[in-house]
Amino acid sequence: MLGLIGPRGVGKTTLIIQYTKNNLDLKETLYVTAEDFYFSDNTILDLADLFVKQGGKYLFIDEIQKYKDWSKELKLLYDYYPGLKVVFSGSSVLDIKKGVTDLSRRAVMYNLQGLSFREYLHLFHNIKLETFTLKNIIEHQIDIPGLEHPLRHFKNYLKQGYYPFALEDDFEWRLRQIVNQTLESDIPLYAEMNVSTGRKLKQLMAIISKSTPFKPNFSSIATMLSASRNNIADYCMYIEEAGMVAQLRNSKGDIRSLGKVSNIYLENTNLVYNLAEDTPNIGNIREAFFFNQTKLNYTVCASPIADFLIGEITFEVGGKNKKQKQIKELENGYIVKDDIEIGFGNTVPLWHLGMLY
Repeated sequence: MLGLIGPRGVGKTTLIIQYTKNNLDLKETLYVTAEDFYFSDNTILDLADLFVKQGGKYLFIDEIQKYKDWSKELKLLYDYYPGLKVVFSGSSVLDIKKGVTDLSRRAVMYNLQGLSFREYLHLFHNIKLETFTLKNIIEHQIDIPGLEHPLRHFKNYLKQGYYPFALEDDFEWRLRQIVNQTLESDIPLYAEMNVSTGRKLKQLMAIISKSTPFKPNFSSIATMLSASRNNIADYCMYIEEAGMVAQLRNSKGDIRSLGKVSNIYLENTNLVYNLAEDTPNIGNIREAFFFNQTKLNYTVCASPIADFLIGEITFEVGGKNKKQKQIKELENGYIVKDDIEIGFGNTVPLWHLGMLY
């Protein structure tokens, strides 16, 4: 049993359908969505029993969070039908994570992130490149053949390259719909919020999108949103778990739980351009890209001296004229610059961080 989770719009359903068509015998394969009317009168176990008796081997269940008590039923499915291979996917990361504990030792979970800059080049421009480690990048051990004018592609990626539907004509409208559905439906349903609270989440997202970056002051946020200060931390956690923002914590304590939130970024730069409209802050965009591309494979913390800390390595992110002042005394300090094509010394091109996955 496999679970595929991630924010709305990153391509989970497309990935599943393409895989079934290209790799499996369709006579032995069934794809269903858990919000289908069939499940108003029938259970997943009913469906699986009928499917297995007709020779079914591969069952794919999409939007699993729409099915009540889905984790308990998948647990029974795993136990009752050992020969059936099951893949389930879900967009509401909050509810999925809550239910995963019931499937411990049964399901292997995969979290699907949006496209890296490298994947964007492959998917939309047929430019196939290798992945590189952070060590490769800071030591300039990175060979990128066949890529001309990387900065032109990079600028396009920042605006609309993170989501697989990026080249469709209605991209901006669809992305706005994803944001609205997540904030007005998914999170309120999970957290039992009312409609007005869902609107406060949208206001909070708008504030973050225009910041440089956003340094949380829960008291001032509560005043702006006309909300209780005690609820703001929960609001930020909800929209982070739903894949809309990313919270950068300091390195003190346990980074996953006890580290104090230093900055909050929108989860990816496409969201910044979409929500900030005519006022995106370029510093916010650069730092959001760095954080988004590195946090998948590395633990990223706020640096007390510069912008980011990964292990013992400090990074300061800026434009091509960024100076060495903040990191000049550091042995493992690096300047990450936008608008440059190649790196030198302790200076790394920002777009190279898009080659990590």
